[in-house]
Amino acid sequence: MKKLLILIALAALCLGVAGCGKVSDQSLRFGTGGIGGMYYAYGLALADLVNGDHQGYQLDVKTTAASAANLRLMREGFLDLAIVQSDMLSDAARGEGIFASSGPATGYAAVAGLYTEACQIVVAADSPLNSVYDLAGKRVSLGEKESGVLKNAQEILLAHGLTPELLQPSYLSFKDSAEAMKRGEIDAFFCTAGAPTSAIRELAKEKDIRLLPISDEVQDNMLKLNRGYTRYVVPADTYEGQEEEIATLGVKAVLVAGAGTPEKDVAYLTGFLLKNAEKIHESTHAPGTLTADYAVKDIAVPFHAGAARYYKGQGIEVDVYNGAEAKKITATQD
Repeated sequence: MKKLLILIALAALCLGVAGCGKVSDQSLRFGTGGIGGMYYAYGLALADLVNGDHQGYQLDVKTTAASAANLRLMREGFLDLAIVQSDMLSDAARGEGIFASSGPATGYAAVAGLYTEACQIVVAADSPLNSVYDLAGKRVSLGEKESGVLKNAQEILLAHGLTPELLQPSYLSFKDSAEAMKRGEIDAFFCTAGAPTSAIRELAKEKDIRLLPISDEVQDNMLKLNRGYTRYVVPADTYEGQEEEIATLGVKAVLVAGAGTPEKDVAYLTGFLLKNAEKIHESTHAPGTLTADYAVKDIAVPFHAGAARYYKGQGIEVDVYNGAEAKKITATQD
């Protein structure tokens, strides 16, 4: 009888934790961005699917100031996963830009490139502002401090002969920027995110808006001087009332993992992400189609060993994070 009671108790325990065959009991802290941005939406969509997969994983989505803040929080051990802009990732890896004083950063590794983000500059439809040059002296939100948005805003302004000191700058999240524009408190705001971005989409439903283009000449100069940028076109009708396509620049959103995040956990998440990419993109409206080839292309830092394990099974060769350096592995189809 005693043995029978033990067996019954064990069976009940297995049922209570969604099966004894689960992969892990780990809760992973996932740094995204501010509410109203694509990082946050993408993180929620991925977490919803992972948390419902009954494999013992829980993604705990954190709102942050995005890219630079996510890298800092990851290095300090407060995050296990995060989304970061490719250009910010490149600067961190080389110890350039805002990372110049601290030198090349270590402690994290790539998992997958997710989608291309658009550098969007929002103004009211009836605004007299028609180019970035016109922002001189105006009230402009440049994105939150420690964000990739702020980095992009500063570089785009500089390419037009401007600096934040020549504006009336503020440093607001996407959501707060949209609310400030709705109230008439700012003249423009920068937003680097997958288009459509929910904060802009919701704003466009209540206020007529436009996006400022970046000229081919300025794009040419920025592509020569700044790593991580690509040309990007925001299609017409991305937002309500937007009848024309807008030429601008883009950067890649990259999922990264802390170096200490267990290999088996990252291997599971990489495979799960790629297998469920279509569901995530449908729910978030993130641009493009995520494939394994896209996930590993033009990534500035080595990959986590867990991600490399998954890509190896897809016949893809990647650099693997090994402390401060990377080592090459040859992937095989197996």
